[in-house]
Amino acid sequence: MKQLLFLVLFCVVSVVANAQHQAEDKSKRPSPPAVATATINGTTLTINYSQPAVKGRNVWAGDLAPYGKVWRTGANEATTFEVSKEVSVEGKTLKAGKYALFSVPGEKEWVIIFNAKANQWGAYNYKEADDVLRVTVPASTGDFTERFTITANNDGTVKLAWDKTVVVFKVK
Repeated sequence: MKQLLFLVLFCVVSVVANAQHQAEDKSKRPSPPAVATATINGTTLTINYSQPAVKGRNVWAGDLAPYGKVWRTGANEATTFEVSKEVSVEGKTLKAGKYALFSVPGEKEWVIIFNAKANQWGAYNYKEADDVLRVTVPASTGDFTERFTITANNDGTVKLAWDKTVVVFKVK
């Protein structure tokens, strides 16, 4: 009898949890989901992120993505960066796996951070102790981009663009 009760309870909890999970349509969020993918020398690179919009705001001042502070590099859940094989990022080794992709924006350069805790909401629980790799890359001025956009090319170029800022790093 206890086993039957446990089985029924388990089924009810599973159905409710699944219904709640399916109820959220991430495409209807103000910052919709996006994916950047590339195949670099046989390695699959997948970057999952959400796209906040400028909406007339000053992106780099205030609380969107302020200079000098750790940013989730997107919106909503932390952006994830996943590679199927070991790669080098700006000449530094990154093992195969899934990471949270954080950054520290700056006017002239950005710190790109690969953090071991891939499943986080934003950067609220970010801990530097969980970083597995940090690289510093230059920031430049580019064409205006309303929605934060990440592109990944098969040559290993990963580009972050938002507002009038462009940041590029290489994955090999």
